Amino acid sequence: MTEERRDSVDHILDQWQRERPDLDLSAMGVFGRLAQVTRMVEGRVEEVLDRHGLRAGDFDVLAALRRSGPPYTLIPSELSDMVMMSRAGMTSRLDRLEAAGLVERSLDPTDRRSFKITLSEKGREVIDATLTDHAANLARLASGLSPREADTLDRLLRDLLTSLA
Repeated sequence: MTEERRDSVDHILDQWQRERPDLDLSAMGVFGRLAQVTRMVEGRVEEVLDRHGLRAGDFDVLAALRRSGPPYTLIPSELSDMVMMSRAGMTSRLDRLEAAGLVERSLDPTDRRSFKITLSEKGREVIDATLTDHAANLARLASGLSPREADTLDRLLRDLLTSLA
């Protein structure tokens, strides 16, 4: 490995190798780098969302509604499952999105105890503009990898993710 290609994780691993040569710490390098990349990417994603007046959780809800297809309507429990959030947390998030005019609540005509959440026209405009900027931002962030490297990394991360699930 050339010196210019070393990172802060290499420094940590070198220290551990000196102190604990009996341990295989290769996985520490993988997960340490994943954690650092995640923190860096999250910060840059938040910058894009901030420009559109959204929090990450708001984006998740609006994106779930948008990608559900016309009529862009789901029930709160479906949304909670899609964004992996508690029902109570979803209620407060929906309150905020409704107050901002990004979603509309209506009684479910087939079950008057249940509500349907629909992406409003304003919400659709906001999520479409945000997603356009978000996709361009992610492409910029991944531009340090060749298309082949990006495909390989994507495959490897998918394999790791499915093995952990």
